[in-house]
Amino acid sequence: MKQGLAAAWYRGSLWLWLLWPLSLLFGLLAVIRRQIYRLGLRPVYRAGVPVIVVGNITVGGSGKTPLILALVTVLREAGFTPGVVSRGYGGLTTYPASVGPDSAAAAVGDEPLLIALRSGAPVVVDPRRPEAVKKLLAEHACDVVLTDDGLQHYALARDIEICVVDGKRGMGNAKLLPMGPLRESYSRLDSVDYIVVNGGNGNFYPGEVDMHLQAEPWQSLHGAGSGRMPLAGSRVHALAGIGHPQRFFSMLREQGFEVVEHAFADHHVYTAADLQFGDGLPLVMTEKDAVKCRPLAGALVDGKAWFVPVTAVLPPTFYATLVEDLRRLRVRNNHAG
Repeated sequence: MKQGLAAAWYRGSLWLWLLWPLSLLFGLLAVIRRQIYRLGLRPVYRAGVPVIVVGNITVGGSGKTPLILALVTVLREAGFTPGVVSRGYGGLTTYPASVGPDSAAAAVGDEPLLIALRSGAPVVVDPRRPEAVKKLLAEHACDVVLTDDGLQHYALARDIEICVVDGKRGMGNAKLLPMGPLRESYSRLDSVDYIVVNGGNGNFYPGEVDMHLQAEPWQSLHGAGSGRMPLAGSRVHALAGIGHPQRFFSMLREQGFEVVEHAFADHHVYTAADLQFGDGLPLVMTEKDAVKCRPLAGALVDGKAWFVPVTAVLPPTFYATLVEDLRRLRVRNNHAG
């Protein structure tokens, strides 16, 4: 039902109007909740360092995780020490929890584990973002916090908001949940600091920052030295449990592969059966899926399993402006202290 509803949002199915009253109620509750924090009726935690929220206003993946990874790299190069907090979607652990190389995706969530493994930055998960930030700053000398998602979590004060939009799917029918994919009204974009469009072409929103995902060399799920990657033109099984699997399948076809698609729901929990097809063809997946499937690698035949890391590419002017914003915030915080 969930995947069928999401497909309807982007097809503009007329039957969704039956959900219009529920969308009105959802929108009203979202406005009330935001005003409660704005008016100080509920406490808002302000960290002693700048907080950058990387989120979206739609349900499903939009490219936030690759952007977080790119920001960690750029901020380090600019002399900052970034840390990351995340909800840890799907994880089953005691919160707040630190994420390390030995963490299990089932415990801390697939995206936080990917960020920790790929970036080496300290990562803490907790659905209560303020608690995650407190633990992060207590245990690490971070001078800027990146929060993976959390645009709608107003209990955590933020200094910079970055909204990531899927350039292919956009806002669907531009209706609020459950009639459409929006978590907040489209007008919410007017109040964020940056709108980053993944796969954009400059036509989505005035002043948007266009981002594209660059595929890196394939890596074996079994580790280095586990065989030669398939050649372009090969037929491969492609597995994707992300917000928009077609983006991954299209990328493989652009690389010249004949793709047998296997799309799963975002944050799908894999079993060995999900990875076995009985025909000896290579299997390739996203890096996000790889952090969950690596423990299952022993169930694969011939070691023919790969994943494709991606890197977010954005204009240098975006990074320069963001770094300058952070430096101003650091000066302001130093004066306030």
